[in-house]
Formats: sequence, structure tokens, C-alpha cells
Amino acid sequence: MTSGARVPARPSRAEIEAAGEERTIEDVLGPSLDVLFCGINPGLYSAATGHHFARPGNRFWPALHRSGFTPRLLSPAEQDLLPSYGLGITNVVRRPTAQAAELSAAEFRAGGERLAGLVAEVRPKVLAVAGVTAYRQAFGVPKAVIGPQESEIGGAAVWVLPNPSGLNAHWTLDGIAGEMRRLRESLA
Repeated sequence: MTSGARVPARPSRAEIEAAGEERTIEDVLGPSLDVLFCGINPGLYSAATGHHFARPGNRFWPALHRSGFTPRLLSPAEQDLLPSYGLGITNVVRRPTAQAAELSAAEFRAGGERLAGLVAEVRPKVLAVAGVTAYRQAFGVPKAVIGPQESEIGGAAVWVLPNPSGLNAHWTLDGIAGEMRRLRESLA
């Protein structure tokens, strides 16, 4: 049984290694977004493919589906379908790295400023940052926790989600999907 999802070719090791050399991933945006999801920064695998959350083992796409945001599991190559569901994707920092730990505090602050401007321009109902540490660093909120935040950014409500990377062992797929579901239900 197939899901109808397109399966992109996997990038080669050389393509992945070269992805950090100035490659970025375009934002996925559209009119009237309910939620603009925001990753920390592209990993090298994602940069090599040009698709957000593309590395095998990343739990963003399965959690998005399990939470009820999409009617079926989308592949990263289908990211351009997101605006039809009122969803978009961007990143705090645009520079790809092998690990988010390679990013500097200055990059996070600059990314937060860029993100605030983007949100003010695109005007989603909610900015959902996938990674509490990234949110804390980008917006100077050291005690932020997972869930809805008291402050707004660029006129949008803010929700912090767990980082869906397979490296984040503190959260299971069901836990991440549950937080996304809470966000989705808050929109009703």
C-alpha cells in the first residue's frame, strides 16, 4: 500500500558534506497561514535535499500527521503542499550545520530579529518554534518552556514545540505529536 508520497533520491555523502557551503532552504510560505513552523536551522541532509526536516529519523512529518494538521503523512519533498493546509515552515538560523551546537549566540539573536520581521510580514496566527533552546536564545527568554508563550512575535501568538530531531531523545514521537495536537486544538 502506498501513501501517494513522492520518495526523493537520497543525497550522496559528498552532496551532504557540500551542503554547508552556502546552501539554504527556501521558506515555505503562503497567504493566511494558521501556523508558521520554525526549525532551529537546516541540517546538512536537509540542505542537500532542499527540503525542511528531511533527514531520515526526523519526527516532524510523522508528528505533523499524527497531530491532525495533515490528512496523510507527507514526505519532505511535499513541503510545498503545506500552505494548502494553512501551514508554513522557516528556520531561526538559515545557515546549515551538522549540529545546532555549531551555531553562535549572535546567529541566534540575528535569526530571531529576521524571524520577527518575517512573521510581521507574513502574519501567521501562530509562530511555532520547534526547539525550546533555540527559542530561548533567539528571543532572550531563558526560562521559556514547551507550550504557549505569554508574549507575541511580529503580531503572532507563539508556541514552543519540542525539537523533532531524532537526536532529541527526551521526546518520543507520540509526545511531539501530542504537543502539536495541543497547538492545533488551540486554533479552534
